[in-house]
Amino acid sequence: MKKIVVLAGPSGSGKNTIVRMIEEQYPAVTHLVSVTTRPPRPSEVDGSDYHFITMEQWDEEIGSGDIVCERFVNMLGGVHYGLRRREIDQALTSKSVVFALVDLSGAQWLKSEYDATTIFLEPESVDEFQMRLRARNPEWSDQELQMRLTIAHEEMTVHAPLYDYRVVSAYGALPQAVEEVQGILAKEGYTL
Repeated sequence: MKKIVVLAGPSGSGKNTIVRMIEEQYPAVTHLVSVTTRPPRPSEVDGSDYHFITMEQWDEEIGSGDIVCERFVNMLGGVHYGLRRREIDQALTSKSVVFALVDLSGAQWLKSEYDATTIFLEPESVDEFQMRLRARNPEWSDQELQMRLTIAHEEMTVHAPLYDYRVVSAYGALPQAVEEVQGILAKEGYTL
């Protein structure tokens, strides 16, 4: 029986909001909290948004094999992201649907290891996406915004076709995207 669902997409595409909306409707649904070596942003909460750890902790957990789906983002000094294997296992024993918000390599690993269904969220347009990013992250410099847009362009043009499904997450239309994701889960045999 399938349990893991990968929801991917560029930063600001609505992944967290869609998962939160589905979790509010279905108590048997949860999401995995990623581990990162970057510092928290002002509004972020450790253990809820991410598990914020030091490079020393990262190296220790990588060495023990606990961190999987790891990726390195070479932006503004470089940041590591990943998932803890023990948290995947805990979620799978207690919930019927487990969302993972990872990139393409993480999606491919979860598909191979857990038969995950992979869904890519994409914005309605590049202009709308740029406006969304700027509104969501006013503290970003023009350089950081440009780097994020470059990464997003690659994700939308090169990575998106490699996912099982693509869902448009239009600004102001998240309920429709939630419905579409729920429809995919029903089609794939997930139990909400």
